[in-house]
Amino acid sequence: MKDTAKHQGLRNQLVSVLQQKGITDKNVLEAIKKIPRHLFLNSSFEDYAYQDKAFPIGAGQTISQPYTVAFQSQLLQVEKDHKVLEIGTGSGYQTAVLYMMGAKVYSVERQNELFKSTSLLLPKLGIRPKHLSFGDGYKGLPNYGPFDSVIVTAGAPMIPKPLMAQLKIGGRLVIPVGGENQPQIMTLLIRKSETQFEKHELGEFRFVPLLENKN
Repeated sequence: MKDTAKHQGLRNQLVSVLQQKGITDKNVLEAIKKIPRHLFLNSSFEDYAYQDKAFPIGAGQTISQPYTVAFQSQLLQVEKDHKVLEIGTGSGYQTAVLYMMGAKVYSVERQNELFKSTSLLLPKLGIRPKHLSFGDGYKGLPNYGPFDSVIVTAGAPMIPKPLMAQLKIGGRLVIPVGGENQPQIMTLLIRKSETQFEKHELGEFRFVPLLENKN
């Protein structure tokens, strides 16, 4: 579990790349500057950890490209002590970014293997989400809501209704929407009232599919 000056230098370079690509949220950039992404990857990828690329992490899942993590995190407009629901804990890297931004993170993972490994890793790094659970992300966490924002880290064919229902009024839901073999459209929903949502579509991204039920 080593984090060296060399790693820090690579993180600083990564932050510069993200700024060039249009990421402006200081909280997001600071979090990425601090978090040792190489410790979230299989050690064989360690040398590439600070490139702006996605990598496989087991259970057929990936750790998202840093730009995607930053882009989604920036859209959430996280403020200190915001309650954030994350669908798809995965490696825990996005979880760590939200935590470092000051959010109270509630995260759901449907792959038991990843749930177990990430539950062990995060405390070792001093990352303490409010709640990590093994379950079906389509259902969200109704017992813990409502949330200031919801982030979905896998592509979904549509926006799951329970996730919309668990959003506070004024809250933001960020989700990549699209079919399995096509790029997804990054979608932002802002809840305006009990019944009204404002929708913004923000370009194409590629994600692993959001699967129902748990494995």
